[in-house]
Amino acid sequence: MEHLAPIAPALLDWFEQNARTLPFRQDPTPYHIWVSEIMLQQTRVAAALEYYHRWMEQLPTIQHLADCPEEKLHKLWEGLGYYNRVRNLQKAAQIVCEQYGGELPGDYNTLLTLPGIGEYTAGAIGSIAFGLPVVAVDGNVLRVFSRLYNDSRDILSPATRRAFSQWVQHHQPPERAGDYNQALMELGALVCLPGGQPLCHQCPLAHLCRAKAAGTQLELPVKKAAKARKLVDVTLLVIHSPQGCLVQQRGKKGLLAGLWQPLVVEQAMSQEQILAHLEELGFTVKELSPLAPARHIFSHVEWQMQGWQVSVEEAPAPKGCQWASGEELEERYPIPGAFKAYRPAMK
Repeated sequence: MEHLAPIAPALLDWFEQNARTLPFRQDPTPYHIWVSEIMLQQTRVAAALEYYHRWMEQLPTIQHLADCPEEKLHKLWEGLGYYNRVRNLQKAAQIVCEQYGGELPGDYNTLLTLPGIGEYTAGAIGSIAFGLPVVAVDGNVLRVFSRLYNDSRDILSPATRRAFSQWVQHHQPPERAGDYNQALMELGALVCLPGGQPLCHQCPLAHLCRAKAAGTQLELPVKKAAKARKLVDVTLLVIHSPQGCLVQQRGKKGLLAGLWQPLVVEQAMSQEQILAHLEELGFTVKELSPLAPARHIFSHVEWQMQGWQVSVEEAPAPKGCQWASGEELEERYPIPGAFKAYRPAMK
């Protein structure tokens, strides 16, 4: 396919006038860019900013991250989801401290060897923090280029991503690689919008856009339909006693590994089954009442949760569980966002 005319001049002019003021742009150290990019995976900028500020107050350097106790690390990440991201952040930080003197390496291929850093993140760190002439192709950039080139190939295909990456590289001014990459991301986030009408009248590249000329903006990008998620029934018990609220630690492997939750049974249970289960755990139930149902969607699994509020007499916590005060729930135990609907009941 024939290349478009140069896009960088108009794009960079637009970015200089419209870029959002963000803390990691104001102080784009390699560490700041790295943490922000990991946080922004699967998370909106507005939602991530509070986490970013709190993180940098608590863990201002890569060494602080490498040394952080696991429970504190998970608490700082609480609510962001996809907890493998934060585990990989710490693993990579420990490698950086052991092998690179506590400073991220300024080499694209070396960045790719670190846990949790793929081509996009290495491109973002390399171009923004180190000025390397490499691309950073995320979903925003794929959407922009599918419309610019009026290309109906599946953007989830690795072959399509490679082809689009070559186009992105073709248009990149090497001396301003970081600004160019950020400008493309910003254009996708603010103007070339997903799931609705793109704001073509605000786009600095509208005069070059082949999808706009063909009237196909709303048909692009094309994504192959995802596989149906597995549905899992979950019974969730918010148990209170004079000792506090019962929290249960998940296993060290699998979904939400090592995090804390209300008492969870991954099956639908009747009231009679719940009472029998609580009796087996050594609880004397004073009151049992239903909470509103809720659901949470993971990558390949959807939990369909039925919650119950339970009041019990004082008793030892079962194996793998702890009694937690309201203060401890706030400050110590990381409760995943999957249980957001039941946090008020836990308090």
